[in-house]
Amino acid sequence: MEALLRPRIMLSLTIILIPIFLFISGASSHQIRINNAERRIDLSTHIVKVFLTLKVENTGKTSASEILLAFPPTQVDHLAFLEALAATGKKKKKTYVSLAVKPTQLPDAPNETNYYTIVLANPLNTGETATLEILYILTHSLEPFPVEISQSESQLVYYRDSALILSPYHIKQQTTFIKIPSNKVESFTRVEPTDRAGNELKYGPYEDRPPYSYSPLLVHFENNNPFSVVEELVREVEISHWGNLQITEQYKLAHAGARHKGIFSRVDYQSKPTFSGVSSFKHLLARLPPRVHSVYYRDEIGNISTSHLRADSWKISELEIEPRYPLFGGWRATFVIGYGLPLEDFLFESSDGRRYLNFTFGCPLVETVVDKLTIKVVLPEGAKGPSAVVPFPVEQRLETKYSYLDVVGRTVVVLEKKNVVPVHNIPFQVTFSPVLPLHFLSIDFIIFVSVLLGTFCVSGMI
Repeated sequence: MEALLRPRIMLSLTIILIPIFLFISGASSHQIRINNAERRIDLSTHIVKVFLTLKVENTGKTSASEILLAFPPTQVDHLAFLEALAATGKKKKKTYVSLAVKPTQLPDAPNETNYYTIVLANPLNTGETATLEILYILTHSLEPFPVEISQSESQLVYYRDSALILSPYHIKQQTTFIKIPSNKVESFTRVEPTDRAGNELKYGPYEDRPPYSYSPLLVHFENNNPFSVVEELVREVEISHWGNLQITEQYKLAHAGARHKGIFSRVDYQSKPTFSGVSSFKHLLARLPPRVHSVYYRDEIGNISTSHLRADSWKISELEIEPRYPLFGGWRATFVIGYGLPLEDFLFESSDGRRYLNFTFGCPLVETVVDKLTIKVVLPEGAKGPSAVVPFPVEQRLETKYSYLDVVGRTVVVLEKKNVVPVHNIPFQVTFSPVLPLHFLSIDFIIFVSVLLGTFCVSGMI
């Protein structure tokens, strides 16, 4: 009899516990209230930057250690960067603390909403408030319309969003500002109160909006800034025994704006630069490390002479390059940039005797999106125990490369990341154990001495 009753008791407990679990899991969204939210959307370039300030309050009976951010599925697919800071103090005396952000899945999310969790530095007790500064960056979020334009036409684009901030919390007051590149606006959705002043649109303030409020927003405006997208970039960083760091960058560049239609007139392009090809681009700026030397710029045909290097010994070097032809919407170009750097500026020795390379991640080209970035760090032959430290998630693997007169090959640390934007241009480290001295002498040094002695013999000095 007890054996028959035990399953029934367990089933009854399960049925009772299910609503309790649902109530607990949903309680956190009810105990947080956003007293004020201010969102600023920057559409000046083809990279969309959103600055969000949230003043949150814990109105529940228990402390809260996490805050949820909600994104529609259309934005998550284009989300390249997300950062959250906790702000304390006022104006010039403000201090910021970086907060951990991680993707989160919640059951029964309305309309396929995606979530990210912000982990607070200190739990928010009942009645306490906190100010959060959030930055997120979207790529490929401006839609050209019309999708094709002639050489003499300006480029118009759509931006789609919501006039109300998508959030799982009640928002007491919110305002959204949208900055566009110029005063030329074809149309924009009005969700009263809506105001326009020059190149800025203002939506709100809106009062007392319940969770998951959403109001579609569409802005149609002119944007002739370069829509430069590197579809694939392979950067090879090779550490040499002889005090040099050799960089080779292979680019597959595309203009991701409205596609060019009709014929291209070089005469009109050069004689009427203000009206002809205003959405195209023919110059690109690459910011290189200081003390750069031996710079080259070429493609499959050969060397491209339309480049100019402005080098500062201790600050930064800027390389202005010009492709063989101007790039219009849908056009592509492939090229290679290479340069050398002093090894002493980037390779250091740690206290445990290991070596570590400190180099910059990302793409040197200014205001450029990289769909797929691959960085290959080629270590000296014989190096052991390589490891990479990157401040954001990347895919890592090891390869082997054979160079001139290598015996066992060189270990290559490969780092891959998709959807890379300029804020990813921050240092990363690769550590390894150095090559053994005997190995160094048996290969590179002996080759050097052999070549030197051969030169002396030919010249009759020996």
